[in-house]
Amino acid sequence: MHEPNAARGTLAGTIDKAEAMRFSRRTGWNTEESALARAHRLRAQAGLPIADLTASNPTRCGFDYAPDLLHALTDASAFDYDPQPRGSLRAREAVCGYYADHGALVRPEQVVLTTSSSEAYSYLFRLLCDPGNEILVPQPGYPLFDFLAALDDVRLKPAPLVYDHGWQMDPEGFRRTITPQARAIVVVHPNNPTGHFTKPWEAEALARICREFELSLIVDEVFLDYGFSDAGERFVAGLAGAAVFVVSGLSKIAGLPQMKAAWIAAFGPERERGEALARLEIVADTFLSMNAPVQLAMASWLAGREGIQGQIRERARGNLATLRRVAVESPGRLQVLEVDAGWSAVLGLPGCVGEVDCAERLARERGVIVHPGGFYGMGEAGRVVVSLIGSAEEFAVSIQRATA
Repeated sequence: MHEPNAARGTLAGTIDKAEAMRFSRRTGWNTEESALARAHRLRAQAGLPIADLTASNPTRCGFDYAPDLLHALTDASAFDYDPQPRGSLRAREAVCGYYADHGALVRPEQVVLTTSSSEAYSYLFRLLCDPGNEILVPQPGYPLFDFLAALDDVRLKPAPLVYDHGWQMDPEGFRRTITPQARAIVVVHPNNPTGHFTKPWEAEALARICREFELSLIVDEVFLDYGFSDAGERFVAGLAGAAVFVVSGLSKIAGLPQMKAAWIAAFGPERERGEALARLEIVADTFLSMNAPVQLAMASWLAGREGIQGQIRERARGNLATLRRVAVESPGRLQVLEVDAGWSAVLGLPGCVGEVDCAERLARERGVIVHPGGFYGMGEAGRVVVSLIGSAEEFAVSIQRATA
């Protein structure tokens, strides 16, 4: 390779002098500061108190993790580079053990490891869709899908979740949303942020729709272990004849979002499942994104998950009880929508309506940070979303301030 000529300059220097840069349409997002973010920033700059009801990273919420948790990363065998497209057998067997604890039979060959649920979705979108194809996603729902779909050149079609003394799917609404371009339905079980568990009758209705229109079903179960009742909930059972891809990972199951380990578990008719897994293996082999230390540690972290899960469930249930108590004590000022599971709650603030967004007003006037309902596709005025895993003391004070 020739040494750079000082007169010519470096290639990077030449590029820096270019008058314009072209970007793809898929990354043409609005990156301007939102009114809510501006209200938050100005309050912080003024040194005024801020109560954050959106904190959802368990590693920053005061939970006690096992003191030797990181020792699992010191396995010396991680020095040996042995890339396996689907992930190491040891890690996939640990995932199978997790499902066995839930009464579901999963074999290692059904599992493909990914670094995150986001990556798992991206793999599945590429597996199932050509550019311009459509994915049905229930709404309200987490807006992550919007970005993933744009990056993978897929279109999202919102399908309705309706609220009537509890959240429920509208199967006919799903059916009306389907076009010849539809390839799959995404269901988050339990939903984020509504906490809606997919009921058996809803699962059966979805399975019928998938078989009728030859659609696949992508089921996100990251919050599966965080129900507010002691009754276990499973979704993959009872969907005979439908192609189902279950997505989950350590971020929620073990309260370890920083360890970046997730997976896809494939179910359904054997022939179609085999073809899907063969194609997924090539997708995974193209990126080989999993790292050895985390894969070697997965068995230990999954086996010890109950320690952190118990703390998170207790915190979430306690904060939910606080919400319900405040709603009783403050009639007409706070509505707590029904929630089956998860780390979030949807609230109605009847007095917080008008031209200014409710979340922005709470941030600017009361120093309380919540997620606006519109962030999740809710059109109703006065709807906001709060996290249930923050400090119980701060949570109670913040809710009182928000509803004063």
